[in-house]
Amino acid sequence: MRIKALVIRILRQFLRDKRTMALMILAPILILTMLNLVFNGSDYIPKVGLVDFPDQLKKQMDLDDAKIKNYSSRESAEKELKEGGLDGYLSIKGKSPEIVLEGSDPTANRAFMLWVQKAFKPVIPNANTQQLDVDYLHGSATMSQFDYFGPVLLAYFAFFFVFLIAGVSFLRERTSGTLERLLASPLRRWEIVVGYVFGFGIFTTIQATIIAWYGIYILDMLMEGSFLLVLLTILLLSFTALTLGILLSAFANNEMQIIQFIPLVIVPQVFFSGLFNLETMSEWLSWIGPLTPLYYAADAMRDLMVRGYGIKEIYPDLLLLFGLSIIFMILNIAALKKHRKM
Repeated sequence: MRIKALVIRILRQFLRDKRTMALMILAPILILTMLNLVFNGSDYIPKVGLVDFPDQLKKQMDLDDAKIKNYSSRESAEKELKEGGLDGYLSIKGKSPEIVLEGSDPTANRAFMLWVQKAFKPVIPNANTQQLDVDYLHGSATMSQFDYFGPVLLAYFAFFFVFLIAGVSFLRERTSGTLERLLASPLRRWEIVVGYVFGFGIFTTIQATIIAWYGIYILDMLMEGSFLLVLLTILLLSFTALTLGILLSAFANNEMQIIQFIPLVIVPQVFFSGLFNLETMSEWLSWIGPLTPLYYAADAMRDLMVRGYGIKEIYPDLLLLFGLSIIFMILNIAALKKHRKM
């Protein structure tokens, strides 16, 4: 009977917590649906440039299964390659093709080289891509998958742990009565929010520095750009996670409810952060990516670490991350009204 009473108490506790009940059912369904849409997407179609190719040669080649663009000069193809409009381009050098790859995405590189082998098969039956002359705009032939995914993982782990720690810590401030006492003091709501953000931000800065340093200098991730800009990007992303975590903690009553936000806020961002190619996803799903902070952080991190770009190329991503932090801070100030009006 004692066991029965314990079981009944636990069941009643779950039934009273409607949010937990909904999460146990809806969150796995949401994640499985996203996985299905990601992995059942179309194959990657390489974007290929042909520089001054003879028409007679193009007629003999198998040009299917690629997005072909024709160029009259290497300069125009090179410009398009740098702007991300091509995965690579081909030109004729002597009697064999010369290949220049964008190089930052191993998946696109592999798809491009497989297409080249298929395209030249009618012309050169025993064509071997390993014997072709290949140059890289970014990266190299030895670039690994970890070099490509590493920048995204650095951003993701910084975002995840800052979000979690900020949410739980601010919730404890509420449940312990500290926040209520602050609201009763002469401090204004915006001063409380700014104080918390900068207080947590000190530890966020330390965490971001250690993560970036360890990934780049201990794990030897590919690093072509400035370490200071990498650190700045992770810091801005961490402040976005910090302000978002504090905001969502206002709608949680205990630590368990903070954890419940992870499948709804953190996990979906993984699919749009760059770990999966957005071009292979269902078209109606890929628009979600630009709405997530990790989308911009991952783009900036890859530009810095893999492509070696500078502040000129990544500042739009940094401005968006900074803007999101400001928006979440404003919403935090408004959310404090829920606890007590001043």
